Amino acid sequence: MGLTSIFLTGHPGVGKTTVVERVVYALMSRGLRVGGMITKEVREGGKRIGFEILDIESGVRGWLAHVKREDGPVIGRYRVNLRDLEDVGVRALIRSIEEADIIVCDEIGPMERTSSRFREVIVEVLASGKPFIATLHHRYSEDLVEEVRCASQFNIIKITYTNRDILPLHVTSLVLKEIRGS
Repeated sequence: MGLTSIFLTGHPGVGKTTVVERVVYALMSRGLRVGGMITKEVREGGKRIGFEILDIESGVRGWLAHVKREDGPVIGRYRVNLRDLEDVGVRALIRSIEEADIIVCDEIGPMERTSSRFREVIVEVLASGKPFIATLHHRYSEDLVEEVRCASQFNIIKITYTNRDILPLHVTSLVLKEIRGS
């Protein structure tokens, strides 16, 4: 069995989401079906006010967390929107298990892990045997690796300012090699 999961980790702002977006684009441009979710920060007047979830295949968006949200689990100064996390993010991951060639989850971090359904679906994704690309919150990388160590073969890549520009090509190559069975 080849490399099944690629976990990208690194400090906030280093470019984890950008690397994932470039990999998704490269894989889709080769005719592969990529599904899952991407989390993007949302700014207003130069200040971060929250995080949005994007279903890669359908384009459906929702709020993962917002500073002005009045209910939901608290992570830092944000409240997590469990409904959108599950209706957009979890649903995208579930659909990807059945329909996609490659599954992407940006990010597995403290906000996403407030949902027990999200945590369950990540285990299902890992058990699917499909190529899986995920970004890990830098504080969770070691804990999550212990959780998934038995579930699949994986590679952890730390993104830095030095390597972030070459990583999209490297990760794309790893995934293509696995899909082609080389």
